[in-house]
Amino acid sequence: MRDRYRGLKSLGQGGFGATFLAIDLGLPGHPCCVIKQLRPSSTDPNVFQMAKELFEREAQTLGRIGNHPQVPRLLDYFEYNKDFYLVQEFVSGHNLQQEIKRNGPVSEAGARQFLSEILPMLQYIHSQQVIHRDIKPANLIRREQDKKLVLIDFGAVKNQVNPQAAANTSDQTALTSFAIGTPGFAPPEQMALRPVYASDVYALGVTCIYLLTGKSPKDLDYNPKTGEMVWQKYVDISESLAKVLRKMLEVSVRHRYQSADDVLRALDMEPYLDSLAQGLISAPTKDRDDGLPSSGRDAQSGGTPTSATQRLAMAIRAKRARKDQSGGGRGRMGRVNPLAGNSYLDRSRTTGPKSQGSRKKKTKLDAETLLDAYVKGRRDFAQQNLTSLNLQEANLSGGIFHQSKLMRVNFQGANLTHADFGRANLMQAVLRDANLGRAYLSYANLEKADLRGADLSYASLTYANLKGANLCGANLTNAKIGEEQLAQAKTNWTTVLPSGRRGFW
Repeated sequence: MRDRYRGLKSLGQGGFGATFLAIDLGLPGHPCCVIKQLRPSSTDPNVFQMAKELFEREAQTLGRIGNHPQVPRLLDYFEYNKDFYLVQEFVSGHNLQQEIKRNGPVSEAGARQFLSEILPMLQYIHSQQVIHRDIKPANLIRREQDKKLVLIDFGAVKNQVNPQAAANTSDQTALTSFAIGTPGFAPPEQMALRPVYASDVYALGVTCIYLLTGKSPKDLDYNPKTGEMVWQKYVDISESLAKVLRKMLEVSVRHRYQSADDVLRALDMEPYLDSLAQGLISAPTKDRDDGLPSSGRDAQSGGTPTSATQRLAMAIRAKRARKDQSGGGRGRMGRVNPLAGNSYLDRSRTTGPKSQGSRKKKTKLDAETLLDAYVKGRRDFAQQNLTSLNLQEANLSGGIFHQSKLMRVNFQGANLTHADFGRANLMQAVLRDANLGRAYLSYANLEKADLRGADLSYASLTYANLKGANLCGANLTNAKIGEEQLAQAKTNWTTVLPSGRRGFW
């Protein structure tokens, strides 16, 4: 077409158009691209008009938000021989539906990693006043070159968020102006042609259930009284994640998370709830680094809690105690270990609970195998023996190393942002100049670790052992760390303290 694009093969066809893989002869190297052709299956003029509006809307949306690295770029949009065409960036890789069919369901850690990657992207899309309306596993491709998830198919978007206008239109106008989405993934208000930002939150929740169970919404039962999806019997996850998913999947918009930011906040708070509850289990004998006076903490012994934080901690303890008494507790304080069993590295278990004796024994990974697994999209390296590995300057952002043995490992200059090192043993580890921004290091053993020049901004170091750790030149801006911990570590005038000021502790 236009002496520029040459089609290679058909990629699929829907109700409003066909999609082709093509090459762009007008650019050096003849890169691949995706061409969408407006081709409604119906000859009804109203259907054609609806398809044309959706087609133009997709082009406008991609043109506006396609500068995001996880959204395909719009390359061209034109009319040719009285047909409309849209050309966009080709994303090479497999979608999540294909991944689950090939590898089986993911673990809780995998689901959390998925949410942590997709929610910021959804925040951006919503900030541009765009509702995607068709989030599902088939529309999320893991890009081959960097393993990032890319959201595709903006053909059903609503980019004029005006609830009053939608409510005042006639049924006929609404049906010819808005696409609905995919049944099972679309919430009730979207099926009723009144989508809101929370509609995408619901679809993301259903996608997460698919990743955890391997089951499509049509294969799950629904509560006939409430209309809620019945899914929890198919998964083995912690109550904290289950609570977040339940709120994402609320049938009523009013009770659902209203935005991606709300979900992120709920997920970000969870790691600190355990630290909070643990810190208030036994009556302290002296002031600790949480800033609460001993007299205030004594409320747990029968007195009246003096702060919202204490009341929250008491509620957590009481709930877990009830679980333990009823035999429902699993693991420490009744919490399910989210990193045991099925993971990106070990997918051997089924979607249901598995006995302790049937778990596979983890073998020690070498550096090459670990990095290759990460490049292929795996993130869960929990409870692994990685002692003394050389991972200098490796990109392991978002990696999960919960309870792993990492003694004397070399992470110098590595990208470890958002990584989970909770309860990991990093004794004498080399983390010099590593990027640990927003990493989770609560209860980790960092004794004598080399953290010179490391970026620990916004990291959680609650109750981490920092005895003899070298923090000279480290950036601890807004990190969660106590005075007693810092007093045990080495600091100098180049250390940036949590307050943002430089100097010795």
